This record gives sequence, structure tokens and C-alpha cells, in this order.
Amino acid sequence: MKTGSLSLASILANGCRSSSSRVALLRSLSTTHAALSKHYNKHVVAFSSGSSQSKLFACESSSPDVTHNAPVKGYPDYHRLLPCPSQNGPPRVEHLVVSEGGPVLEFICKALDLPPLFVADLIHFGAVYYALVCPQPPPSATPEQIRAFEEVTAPSVLKKRVSIKGKTIREAQKTFRITRVDQFIEAGTYLRVHVHPKRFPRCYEIDWKSRIIAVAESYVVLDKPAGTSVGGTTDNIEESCATFATRALGLTTPLMTTHQIDNCTEGCVVLARTKEYCSVFHGKIREKKVKKLYLALATAPVPIGIITHYMRPINMAPRLISEDFIKGWCMCLLEVLECTEVPWPNAVIEKKYYIEDCGWPSKHIAYECKINLLTGRTHQIRAQLAACGAPLVGDSMYMPATIAEMTSPGLNPFGKCKKDYTSETDKAMAVTEWIAQHGKEPTVAIGLQASQISWDDGEHMYEARSPWWRCE
Repeated sequence: MKTGSLSLASILANGCRSSSSRVALLRSLSTTHAALSKHYNKHVVAFSSGSSQSKLFACESSSPDVTHNAPVKGYPDYHRLLPCPSQNGPPRVEHLVVSEGGPVLEFICKALDLPPLFVADLIHFGAVYYALVCPQPPPSATPEQIRAFEEVTAPSVLKKRVSIKGKTIREAQKTFRITRVDQFIEAGTYLRVHVHPKRFPRCYEIDWKSRIIAVAESYVVLDKPAGTSVGGTTDNIEESCATFATRALGLTTPLMTTHQIDNCTEGCVVLARTKEYCSVFHGKIREKKVKKLYLALATAPVPIGIITHYMRPINMAPRLISEDFIKGWCMCLLEVLECTEVPWPNAVIEKKYYIEDCGWPSKHIAYECKINLLTGRTHQIRAQLAACGAPLVGDSMYMPATIAEMTSPGLNPFGKCKKDYTSETDKAMAVTEWIAQHGKEPTVAIGLQASQISWDDGEHMYEARSPWWRCE
């Protein structure tokens, strides 16, 4: 047992309830990796994710940034986050409660048995968060885990903490990113450590200067490469377009994100050079003064004109689309301006851009579509074209579902051939089965490019280079 810390697993095993010796309220590790689980079951308490309420305590998709030597307690050896691994791997997210105040780096090193340089890298990547008060456990928590939570959040304990005086419990449970290795954390503070942050190896393959489209006084326009994140992820703000573009231009002030496109999408993004312009551009988006044109490489022809669907208002992938109006669902509008038959990308190009083989039956002809995006929903073009039977080339999330619907018409409970359900339970089961037909998020690229962005009635207009599928 480490000084000043005690894992919940130890609390459960020893029956210890000392409020002065709680460290790891939760040591959660994904149970989806069966090959590793035999090493973990004696050392961690695992929660399964499934509901939005339990997300905080569930491991998230990530990758190991370590050498794969002989593991200790099931974990590989930890050294540094760089060099970047070529593949994302098993997740590991740790949830801790501090028992003794002190520097955050020192505490994490002791509590998780990690080397200081590795922990410093995690903090630099933005992979460590804190809250003054531990968040509510998920519904799957055991009675022992709930009792441990109640100990550290008991009114008699909280009233002694000056830092939360005047704050509601909800305010005190809000998480913030740790930004300094020497940041002081007091006893009772909750920590969430993303030990394996999601990685973006493609960032190190790109000539970033060549991707700069324009540099203005208030903004920069970037031709974003596929397989990168515009502004970073929850656990990795280092390997982002904003960071690498800032360095490529030699700017002293970091560029800021004004809007997003999917990691697997390439093309035009606007990065603000000042907070003021960031707010200005957000305003232009709200006022619908920003116009975006996309090029989509579809697997089947798409009709010219406006296509309308309704998207389920749940912030998780895959995004479900209905052809019929459903109350509370968000309207999705896109306009197909052109649809041109083109050759399917050859094997060399597919390999270069890591295009995944999703099992589409015919790979001779593809269809390049010019699309005016009228409403900007997450995954909108991908989900709408898949619902039309024309998923994007390489879209390993939506293409498998389209193929499944083609094989078994009526499988999609919101499609053209949807069935009549005798009860809401039957329909809920059908929705669950439909979600299961979708695949994983693409690793690098799909057939989608944000080809043009303009605002203020075309006063500012920028275009990306030719899309990857035209490259030889």
C-alpha cells in the first residue's frame, strides 16, 4: 500500500473505512479486452459503460503509448508519450480521490505507480482532470463503492473544506483540466487520469506548412488532413491541427478552434488567432453567414436536389437517421449539387490513405458528389448518404449498416422498409439491433472533404486542394 493512498479494491477487501486513507475511489478499466482482464481483476474495480450517467466512470477509447515489455500487474512498462505509437490500443482511465494534499504530479506517480516524466507528459497532453468534489457514481456501482463515495462527500467532511465554501455540490463536481505539474491539489480532490490518451500518429507525417491555405490578421485557414483532430480530444490537446499549425507558422499565440469537422474528414477549417475573432466567427455560424461545400465520394449514385432526414438528438455515434418526421428529432438538410461517376480509388491510393475495406460488393465505380451543407449536424453527410444506400467510401461506421439493410430489408427501424412493431419494447430492441449493425469509427480517412468555406456573402472564400481520391 502506498503512503497516503488506498484503492477502493483494498477498502473492499480489508473493510477499511478510514476517511483519512482514501485514494482511489474508483480504479476503472475497460472489461472489453479479455486478454488483459485476467491481470486486472485482483487490482481494480471495473464498471461497464452503457448509459450516459455512467460515462464519467467508464473507460474511453484510447491508446497505449508505451513499450510492450513484460507487464506488471497486467500493464505495460511506461516511459514517455513520444514517440507516438502507430496504433491506438486498450483504454485505461483511472479515477482517484486525494487523501493528502500536495503536488499533483507527485500524487499521481505514487497512486498509480507511474514514472514522473510519463505523468508530466500526460499533463502536457491535457489528459488529467480534477474536481473539488468526487462526481456521483454510476448506477452500476456496488453498495461498497457507493458507501466509499458517501464518505468523501459527507456534509461533515465537505464543510471543513474552505475551497468549496459558497459552491453548490454540482458546481464543486465540475471537472477542469490540470495544466501544471506542480499544481497543488488538496485532500478530497477528485482526479481523472487518462493514462492511455487517444493518439494521432498522422500528425507527425504531415508537412503542415503545405496545408496552410491562408494567413490573415485574425484567422488562419487550414486544409485539414484526414486522421487528425481539429482542436484535440478530451485526453489529447497536444496532437491537434491547432497545435501543429501554430508551430508550423511560428506563432507565439496558439490558434483556436472556431468549428469542427470529423477526424476522418479532410478539408477547410478556420482557426482564430484571437479570442475576439473566435467569438466573431462563432457569431457568423449562428447567423448562418458561413457556407460550406463538401465533396463526398459515395459508393452509389445520389439524386440531385435537397435531401431531408431527421436525426436522433443523442450525442453519441452512430447517429440515427429517420426518413419520416419524429417529434424532437433534428432536421437534417443537404443539397446535392452534382453527382459524377468516377473510378473507385486504386489499391495504392487506398493503402496510402488507410481506406478501410468495409465489404462493399462493387468496387469499380464511385460517385463524387458536390454537397451544399444546409444544416451542420455531426456525421450528417455520412449518415444521410448511408440512409440513401450510398455510404461514403471507407466509412467503416455507416457502410456495414447499409450493407446489412441491403441484405435484410426492414432491419433499419427508421428506413424505407421499416416494419410495424407491436410494442415500444419490440421497437426498442429493433433500434438496439440496428445500432449493433454499425461498425467502428474509421482509423484515418473516408471519402469526404470540406472542399470550400466562405462567409460574408462570399467576401471571404477559400478552397482545399484536390481530395485524396484524385491523387496519383
